[in-house]
Amino acid sequence: MENCTFYIFLCIKIGENMKNIAIFASGTGTNAENIIRYFSKNETIRVSVVLSNNQKVEVHTRVNKLGVPSFVFSREEFQEGKAVLKKLIEYNVDLIVLAGFMTKISVPLLEAFPNKIINIHPALLPKFGGKGMYGIHVHEAVVAAGEKETGITIHYVNSYYDEGEILFQAQCPVLSTDTPEDVAIKVHSLEYKYYPVVIEKLLQ
Repeated sequence: MENCTFYIFLCIKIGENMKNIAIFASGTGTNAENIIRYFSKNETIRVSVVLSNNQKVEVHTRVNKLGVPSFVFSREEFQEGKAVLKKLIEYNVDLIVLAGFMTKISVPLLEAFPNKIINIHPALLPKFGGKGMYGIHVHEAVVAAGEKETGITIHYVNSYYDEGEILFQAQCPVLSTDTPEDVAIKVHSLEYKYYPVVIEKLLQ
C-alpha cells in the first residue's frame, strides 16, 4: 500500500513539473514536427497542443501522427482571443511557439503570455523583417540585396512584426551563385538545429 501511495505521489509531482508548449502553425508543419520529435523523450517538457488558422494545411496530419492534438481557430478568433486562451488554459500551456504562423498575435494573447511567446524569423533581424517578410520572400530579398550571409533570429513576440527582443541568432553564408531556394535550404537547416534547443533553454 505504501508503494502504491508513493507511485501516485510521484506521478502527481511529475505532472506538476511538466512544461507544456503550444505551437501555432499555418503551413506544412516541418518545424512543428521537428520540435515535437525533439521533446518526445523529454520527461519535463512536451508539445501538448498545436493551434492553426487553417484546416487544410499539412501540419495537422504531421502532428496528429505523432500523438499531438491540433485545433483550428479563425483569424477573428485569434484576434479576439477568448476561445484561443480557453484552449491554452485547458492544456496548461507555459510557452507559445510560432512555427510559420501567418496571423499577427493579438493584444489579449500578448497580455496573457508576457515574454512567453516566441517566433523564428528566417533572416538576421533587424534586416529583412516586417510585414510581408516571410518564407521565400525573405530569401528573395536577401539574394537581391547581395548579402554575404543570412540566418535565423529567434525572438520574443510583441505588438510589432519582428521587433521583439532577440534571444538567439545563427548565421550561414550566401554565395554569389545561391538562388533563394538554395538559401531556404540553408536557413531551414539552422531552424531545425537550433529552435528546439532555444525552446528547451527557455523552459529549464
